[in-house]
Amino acid sequence: MVEVPIPKEKWSGKIGTVTIGNSPAEGGSRSAPIMLGGGSGMPFLSYEGLGHKQRLAGEVLDYTEGVPELSIAAFSDVANDPVAWAARWKELGADMICLKLRSLDPEGKDAPAEDAVATVLSVLKAVDLPLMVYGGGNTEKDANAMELVSNACAGERVLLGQAEENAYKSISAAATANGHALIAYSNLDVNLAKQMNILLADFGTKLENVVMDPLMAALGVGLEYSYSVNERIRLAALMGDRMLQTPMCCDLTSSWETREATEENAAWGDAEERGAWWEATTGLAALLSGADLLIVRHPRSLEILKDAIEELRGE
Repeated sequence: MVEVPIPKEKWSGKIGTVTIGNSPAEGGSRSAPIMLGGGSGMPFLSYEGLGHKQRLAGEVLDYTEGVPELSIAAFSDVANDPVAWAARWKELGADMICLKLRSLDPEGKDAPAEDAVATVLSVLKAVDLPLMVYGGGNTEKDANAMELVSNACAGERVLLGQAEENAYKSISAAATANGHALIAYSNLDVNLAKQMNILLADFGTKLENVVMDPLMAALGVGLEYSYSVNERIRLAALMGDRMLQTPMCCDLTSSWETREATEENAAWGDAEERGAWWEATTGLAALLSGADLLIVRHPRSLEILKDAIEELRGE
């Protein structure tokens, strides 16, 4: 029988590793740190180098007004209690908690930053999974809140979100001051993703503390373009572009905003199950294009994606 050679590429670059969470031995209180990245080939090609396992973060909201009810129906009994919500995610098998402080938004609840920080500390104390924290979407208010979060969580190595092209200095300084990592956000643009990392590096942030978010468009609203951007970032990194050799995070929760994902239509089956699969399908595309960390909203999506990751990695 003729032997078929494995079409292995010889890459000159490798994705860097970013660690989230500190254990008690490292001065924190997380049960175990999580390492992202480390791949030396395209996703799930074991013969090129798998890197660290892709991880799933369960989304927790401190304010749910305006969020599609169907998307959080599975957490209806804990939706007003971020601590219980985070604990539920741990029971379900999430690797991390992604706490979004929506209450900070001046156009929403407009809660004081101190209240939001208290929520972060409550979650941190009750659930020992590594934590990532986002603000409410207002640049000025989030800058103050992230500084307070950084100080309050010193030693825990939290992943803070997010640094943007026109607002990166304050969050970068806050993260660096207390040994945290941060999210570098860009909008579907390979060059901007690289520019964000350059800006952060020039400001003094080490790339070992940066996780990029190139924006993951959901199925039906630009998924193919997002896939292309993610893949081009990964390929450029493997070909030696040091400024793109950081792990990648994709937030899947926007998939619940897609009309077809949750529209009531008997011919399309159960809307909640469809929405979960919509989120999971978006997540699978993100994984195959290079994502190292996914943020999910629905427990069914978590289940589907956990199984997919294990099967694709041969575990």
